[in-house]
Amino acid sequence: MEKPLLNALLASLYIALVSSLPQFGPRATIIEGSALAPMVMLSLLVLSVAIMGFLFFYRPIVLLIERKQREAVRFFLQTLGFFALITAVILSIIFGPILFSSF
Repeated sequence: MEKPLLNALLASLYIALVSSLPQFGPRATIIEGSALAPMVMLSLLVLSVAIMGFLFFYRPIVLLIERKQREAVRFFLQTLGFFALITAVILSIIFGPILFSSF
């Protein structure tokens, strides 16, 4: 994957998927109140960090190893910028009507 926009979109899609599981998924009442709940949450955290680390840092690190520092920084900043833009658009869709309803 060499496209910062694609990486940012995949990161946003992953976040949407993970955050919608409790909303739309089946209720796991067996896990609640047991020792499994913290284990599942920590496992999900580790998986999320690994996926986000890959999406945001893999290509820049490869570029750094190839001694292409400027390209690495540019790629990372573009990915981060696209992700920030996607996040801003989503937040404005969600909270825009609330914030601007008084005007």
